[in-house]
Amino acid sequence: MSDVFVSYARADEVHADRVAAALGAAGYDVWSDDQLPAHRAYADVIEEHLKSAGAVVVLWSSESAKSQWVRAEADTARSAGTLVQATVDGSIPPLPFNQIQCANLNGWTGGTDEPGWRKLVESVHSLAGAPRVTEQRQTHRTRARVGVCVLPFQNMSGDAEQEYFSDGISEDITTDLSKISALGVVARNTAFTFKGKSVNVCDLAQELGVTHVLEGSVRKAGGRVRINAQLIDGISGEHVWAERFDRDLEDIFAIQDEISSAIVKALKVKLMPSEREALERRGTTDVAAYKLYLLARQYWTSGNHGDMRREERVMRICARAVEIDPYYAQAWALLANAQSNLRYMFCCEVDDGFAAAHTAMAIDPTIAEARLPMIRRLEERGKHDQADAALSEAVHLGPDSWEVHKEAGRTALFRHDVEAAKRHYEKAVELMESDFHAWGMLATCYRALGDGEKVKRAAEMMVSEAERAVEQDPSNGAALGILAGGHALLGAEETAREWMERAVLIDPDNLVMRYNFACVLAGHLLDADSALNMLEPMMTAATEYQVRVAQTDPDLDAIREMPRFRQMVDRARKRLGLSAPVAAAAS
Repeated sequence: MSDVFVSYARADEVHADRVAAALGAAGYDVWSDDQLPAHRAYADVIEEHLKSAGAVVVLWSSESAKSQWVRAEADTARSAGTLVQATVDGSIPPLPFNQIQCANLNGWTGGTDEPGWRKLVESVHSLAGAPRVTEQRQTHRTRARVGVCVLPFQNMSGDAEQEYFSDGISEDITTDLSKISALGVVARNTAFTFKGKSVNVCDLAQELGVTHVLEGSVRKAGGRVRINAQLIDGISGEHVWAERFDRDLEDIFAIQDEISSAIVKALKVKLMPSEREALERRGTTDVAAYKLYLLARQYWTSGNHGDMRREERVMRICARAVEIDPYYAQAWALLANAQSNLRYMFCCEVDDGFAAAHTAMAIDPTIAEARLPMIRRLEERGKHDQADAALSEAVHLGPDSWEVHKEAGRTALFRHDVEAAKRHYEKAVELMESDFHAWGMLATCYRALGDGEKVKRAAEMMVSEAERAVEQDPSNGAALGILAGGHALLGAEETAREWMERAVLIDPDNLVMRYNFACVLAGHLLDADSALNMLEPMMTAATEYQVRVAQTDPDLDAIREMPRFRQMVDRARKRLGLSAPVAAAAS
């Protein structure tokens, strides 16, 4: 029998589906009357499951309070000591149930950190015990729930430079569908691993545990766009819905809305009013600003990490986007982060992103990434408690934000909290598997924690993802550094040294690349002299941020107490006018 029985009024079915899905995701076997078999009496089945359940969750509302069925089920549970109550619209439970504690799920959208949900789950755990769903049943439930994978739309424009546009369309549709609590949507990162590959939809659906797959193509020419989209049943392989949109480019937002609405209709998914509003909400209604933001976003996620030209390019593009649409919050947030990096990573005389970040939050307070420049400013001013509080808020607002988890990982390493850094970098690579830098940082964490098997896995990903980046840009110094580090971790010392030699010939003044090579030599190849030789030119021009990184990076532990390294740091501190040890400022 089931762990949890959910009782609700028919008008509250959307709420019941959300609660059942969340409890199922937590590992509980959940039963509600939508699972009634066709061959047995209604009352007999309900009574059987009601009496055998470890916890009976009753969802109270103005409608359920009037339902004799809900009242009867609640009374049975009260007598058995299995009653767990929640209000979904703020209504107080009717007599005599108003004398019993009741969780508040009014306005709950599925977040597992919200107080009302935590209260409900704690009660379920107390009554039904720890989740006991077997792996086989959990897999079956996951696959039975309506789930969608949005494959990257194919760029049919005949111009590789337009790839950012088709990728952006795919990401936006994924984001739209993710706003619907009744749908399980495969993360963008997972879906993009199939980009450019020929896949069998049924095999893919089974592998990912989804019921449907959306695929399509984008052809943009001049002021026109053609989008083909088809929703495919993951079991039969048949088309559930298909449409071709031949429109002016100005209609791109309407097309995205129509695709999302068509999927919702085809899957017979019920929307909450707040979800319907969220689907209709766009960051901008200006196509020109939207195209610029997608372009900037592509440079931000796939550009050369540690090369200031990436930040400069993103800053210019976003500045133009917000000039076109001053109320484009996402563009303001990305602009703010580019400015922040230029100021604190590269010591450029630009605004530190504080103003742009505040503009973004004034327009949309929910943008987690807009808080990151503020965190960096607080850190630089030594206000670490305030920075930590702001970072916690950013993680809460953006639990699936790649940028937020990268920043959280960086901050944790500065505080020597390797375990926390590991968790955030693991989330970062889950969200963006192509991020070779995050894989490199994850390898550093695993190595510091002594987890050899995971070091090997991270090193393999460092090599594969950095190789892909170098193919696109042979001068990508950050990728070259990670590539050499990956080979060193995998025991291919000669290959690692060959990559380092080649890279220094190509770009001898790339400080980030030199730093990465020093980490490889000191931490992986145990060649202290070569590491110090590689590091010295970098430290003579290092920014305060780069000195701070060198002071706390576990990869440099082997040389940190060497007189030559300490002299480098002292000279850098003196040049930068730092009166206190950088490590103390970062603690």
